[in-house]
Amino acid sequence: MRLLHTMIRVTDLQRSIDFYSSLLGMTLYRKIDFSSGRFTLAFLGYGDEKETTAIELTHNWDTESYEMGNAFGHLAVSVDDVYKACEDIKAKGGEVVREAGPMQHGSTVLAFVKDPDGYMIELLSMS
Repeated sequence: MRLLHTMIRVTDLQRSIDFYSSLLGMTLYRKIDFSSGRFTLAFLGYGDEKETTAIELTHNWDTESYEMGNAFGHLAVSVDDVYKACEDIKAKGGEVVREAGPMQHGSTVLAFVKDPDGYMIELLSMS
């Protein structure tokens, strides 16, 4: 078995694709329009989609906003250098909501950024 993807709903598909590809360096694997259902799916990730987990962005054409709820926490992305990743993301217009630094009650360096729809992305250095 393998975890295939995590799905999140987005309000502006191109803005979200730009965020995940330009700011987080993901590759757009595929984008599929379902005209009869009035939605589009876009799959992005790192590496070969057949070997890694992807993010599925779902854009429902007639929905302008979503309630975030309180059950979902965040997505986590491994980066080589959390401090540099934050600098790069801010330079490209991204929103860093928790600057890079050691986690409370531990030594792991992490940061949090927010995607265009408000989803939290944790940046972690796995080295």
